[in-house]
Order: sequence, then C-alpha cells, then structure tokens
Amino acid sequence: MEGSGNERFDFGKMGYGCKHYRRRCQIRAPCCNEIYPCRHCHNEATSMLSNPFDRHELVRYDVKQVVCSVCDTEQPVARVCTNCGVSMGEYYCEICKFYDDDTDKGQFHCNDCGICRIGGRENFYHCKKCGSCYSVGLRDNHLCVENSMRHHCPICYEFLFDSLKDTTVMKCGHTMHCECYNEMMKRDKYCCPICSKSVIDMSRTWKRIDEEIEATTMPEDYRYKKVWILCNDCNDTTEVYFHIIGQKCNHCKSYNTRTIAPPVLPQ
Repeated sequence: MEGSGNERFDFGKMGYGCKHYRRRCQIRAPCCNEIYPCRHCHNEATSMLSNPFDRHELVRYDVKQVVCSVCDTEQPVARVCTNCGVSMGEYYCEICKFYDDDTDKGQFHCNDCGICRIGGRENFYHCKKCGSCYSVGLRDNHLCVENSMRHHCPICYEFLFDSLKDTTVMKCGHTMHCECYNEMMKRDKYCCPICSKSVIDMSRTWKRIDEEIEATTMPEDYRYKKVWILCNDCNDTTEVYFHIIGQKCNHCKSYNTRTIAPPVLPQ
C-alpha cells in the first residue's frame, strides 16, 4: 500500500465491518478456532448450531489473534496491522480486544465494569452497589439494588450487563431493556415483573378505583367480609374489607395489593 504514514493509517476507515461494528479486522475465536467479524457475530452463529452442546459464547478477553481486513494478515491483537500499517480500529481497547471505527458512539472503558461502554465517559458514572455504569442523571437519584444490572431482562431474558440495547432503571431499582419497558407500558402492565412494585405514579388510577368502589355495592353476604392483604408497593400487611374491584392498602393507599393468609399470632 502506497502513500504517507497517515494515509496508510486511516486507509479503509468505516469501509469494513459488520452490522455491529465498523472495524478493519476480524477476530479468530479461540474457543472454536473460527474467524468472525466480531464476538456478537460469533455468538449469533454458534447459538444457531443444531447440537445444543456445541453452542457457546466467546469471551472477549480470550481473543489472541486478529485478521486485518485490508491485507488479510493474521497477527497477534494490536491496534495497527503489522503488515500494511492500517489502524484496525479508530477506537481500540487492549483489555477488551475491542475495535471500532465509529468513534461518534463515544466509547470508553470502565475499569469497574471491566468492559467498554458507549455514550461518552463524561455522561456516565459507575454505581458501586448496582455494579454498572449509569447516566449521571441517576447519581443520588435512584434506588440501588445490588448488582441489578448483572441479571437478565425480566421480559426478554437477555443478559443486561453487556447488552447492546438501552436499559432503564425503574423506581424500584430493578432494570430492564427500554424497548421491553415500553412494550410493557403499551400492554397496560405498570408493575415491576421482579418485585411487583408500581413503576409509575398510579395516584390517578387509585382515585378512579376509589370512585368505582364507592359506586359498586357489594352483596350482603360479602359486604362485611374482611381479608388480609400484602401491599406490593410499601410491603405493609393489613386487614381490610373485601371488594370485588380491589383492596386498598391502609398505609400508602395503593391498590397494588394481594390477598394473603392471616398472620399466625404467637401462642
């Protein structure tokens, strides 16, 4: 390849890659010794193997060899091709063995997470208790749940910690994909799938239920029937009058409740 050092370095930028990343190299997967554009391409391909025992995921830190997409030279992991001198990724992380030419994503490596993230380092901070990077807008403004991001999305069951999809933190502190959260809202599901707490302000709904209950008289046999309830929002247990429409928590006034067995009193 002819030209100045800078021309060689930038040659082919944004011209190679896959649907996940723009990069000028492919990786050799140490687990199966096959070549793939990126680890996501590898994981998608191996997840479709007919034999379930052959399915596996690539560990990013284990990658030792890459193949330059410009000159097809296989070589140890490095930013610059040892043969043609091109930069195999405008952004390069030696720890994650990660390459990406599209630096508009604002890639950065978080030492606490142990992986690279996007969005600009200045826009995120690492929450030690939740175990992940969150938007700076959530600093001192969310309920911490230990390792909340190191779980699967409760809707689609994809692992959240290194998911490529945007995630959201609900009022209760649990996390899920933004698209899964929005789909849940569309289906009029307003409780966390994990802890059942209300994820939005339901005060107007509770007021409407108050009006419905006031307008709905229970039959004589049930008018004075009492049941014990557990409030999903405040975790209080109380005995209340049963109503077919719903049972209201005496403590926080929520109708997000469930009936439970009466408490066992000590002898």
